[in-house]
Formats: sequence, structure tokens, C-alpha cells
Amino acid sequence: MQLVLIFIGAGVGGLIRHLMGRTVHHWSGVHHVPIGTFIVNVLGCFSIGILAAAFAGPWQARDDIKLGLMVGLLGGFTTFSTFGRETIELFHAGRPGTAVAYILLSNGVAISSTWLGYVLARRVWA
Repeated sequence: MQLVLIFIGAGVGGLIRHLMGRTVHHWSGVHHVPIGTFIVNVLGCFSIGILAAAFAGPWQARDDIKLGLMVGLLGGFTTFSTFGRETIELFHAGRPGTAVAYILLSNGVAISSTWLGYVLARRVWA
């Protein structure tokens, strides 16, 4: 059952990632920076922070549900492999400054978002 829930979650997460990334890219009007991937990764990290705090505190869930949500859904939703490809493309396009900024911002903001989601959720459920 765990594998089935991870599989379903990953498919749903990947579909949401694609639609959200495309929508953010279209709405932002920014076409030379992968802003959609950045937003998706930050939201995914924030969400996994919330879920980690919830499962460590007030929400008791079976392991298969936890895996389906965190490994499946959020694993399918976040896009680190896409981030890597887009970073390489920025370097190949002769934009090393943008590539380095993208690396630093993506990692720094994503980790900060995970921490913020965790801390906020713990305070809500404390």
C-alpha cells in the first residue's frame, strides 16, 4: 500500500508542479529566469516543513499516508532535477551570474521555507 500511495502522490504532485510552474511563468512575464521552478520548490519546502511538524505533533497518521504525502506528493511536486537542468542552461546561455544567484536563492530560500513551515506549524499546534 505504501508504494501505491507514493506512486499516486508522485503523479499528482508532478501534475500540480507542471501546471503551477507553467502558470507562474506565464503570469510573471519573466522568461529568462526559471521563476516557476523557484516558486514550486519554495512552496514544496514550506509544505514539507508543515507536514513534518504536524506528524511530529498533533496529527497521527499511518506511515503509508505520511510517505504518500511527503515522499510521493511533495517529492513529485518539488523539482530539484529541473532546477539542476535550468541552472546548467543558464550557464550555457552565458548567464553565470544569474545561474549562481539562482543556486543561492533556491537553496537558501527553500531551506528557510522548510524551517519557517516547521516553526509556524509547531507554534500553531503547541
